[in-house]
Amino acid sequence: MIYEIRTYGDQVLREDALKVEEINEEIVEIVENMVETMRDAGGVGLAAPQVGINKRIFVIDVEDGITRKVINPEFLEYSDEIVEHEEGCLSIPGVYKKVKRPARVKIKYTNEKGEEVVEEAEGLLSRAFQHENDHLNSTLFVDRISPVAKRMVSKKLQMLKKETLKRQK
Repeated sequence: MIYEIRTYGDQVLREDALKVEEINEEIVEIVENMVETMRDAGGVGLAAPQVGINKRIFVIDVEDGITRKVINPEFLEYSDEIVEHEEGCLSIPGVYKKVKRPARVKIKYTNEKGEEVVEEAEGLLSRAFQHENDHLNSTLFVDRISPVAKRMVSKKLQMLKKETLKRQK
């Protein structure tokens, strides 16, 4: 099932996601639907709040042959090295700006089978882990861009918010 992707201005994107207490059939179904939605939208990651589900879940597929299904992530380490790279977001269509993030991370999470996974990541995977985790903490990538970049996209963000609020009526 393809979920509707919530866009900038939707209040669900500004709420902290809740911990998943039990991995059951409902959670597995949500994860599978999120993977289908992410692929349908052409994204490399999708967090549960982006589809209106207030749970600490995200999925990532950076085309390395592994679709990661991440539940209750916990970051264990961040590298001191910071890299800047352009990011976009399915919830903020048409906006792409450079964001500074740690180059490497070590993350622990539970997969959809209930198994604990510890993974070290760099490059696009590291960035995707951090970007999607931000969604679980009510942060959007545009919150991390420079003030100058923010001014450059402010009109686009205002339009997106207006369209989102109009759709919700």
